[in-house]
Amino acid sequence: MIINCIAVDDEPVALKLVASYIEQTPFLTLKGTYTNAVEALKAIHAQPDIQLIFLDIRMADLSGVELARIIEQSGKKKSLRIVFTTAYDHYALEGFKVDALDYLLKPFSFVDFSKAAAKAYDYFIMLQNSSQSNNLNPADHKAEKNYIYLKIDYQLVKINTEDILYIEGLKDYVKLFLKNHDKPLLTLTSLKSLEEKLSPAGFLRIHRSFIIARNAVKSVTKNTVQIGETTIPVTEQYKIGFSDFLKDWQ
Repeated sequence: MIINCIAVDDEPVALKLVASYIEQTPFLTLKGTYTNAVEALKAIHAQPDIQLIFLDIRMADLSGVELARIIEQSGKKKSLRIVFTTAYDHYALEGFKVDALDYLLKPFSFVDFSKAAAKAYDYFIMLQNSSQSNNLNPADHKAEKNYIYLKIDYQLVKINTEDILYIEGLKDYVKLFLKNHDKPLLTLTSLKSLEEKLSPAGFLRIHRSFIIARNAVKSVTKNTVQIGETTIPVTEQYKIGFSDFLKDWQ
């Protein structure tokens, strides 16, 4: 697979370095370099085959984070990904809020760059495989997908959905409680976004802050479920779906 890239940085020396790193990476193709985000945005509209942006954050007129938000709202979130490059580590949280694929802190080496590029390669391979799978006829699916990918500790991690007990939303973060894990996994995403990745046949939202794995439930009342030692309330907003779930217990 070849990934089409652009580099955006208002510092000529930094821009030249990133461009040289791209050109040294066999599976990356440099489609352009830009010294500001506005010109980069024009290029993105003009070249729909661009897949990856190595993007500086702190720039005049339009910042890298602002450009990322524009891309997110444009519907290209899956097909156009961003690796942030910046000299300011306090922007890391902002980068992950806009779902950046990775975050490179200047000055970074070719080794650091290669690790980020490898993450991008793995992501686009996964996206390609997912697209091919979705194009199959329903009869061709031997089994429903039993895993999801989540960004945890600066890397994409494959999570087997069969291992999930329940999920708790905490504003900008989500905690996944898994079988045979003493501590939950923490990922920067929304509960709604995660809910869309999970099969309704295996999972049920019963609260604004909780999604449960149906098979993990050990006991129920009209207003709660018990998973392990944890009791989770069912709120009025989700009572209809929960009522259907209760029918299997009768």
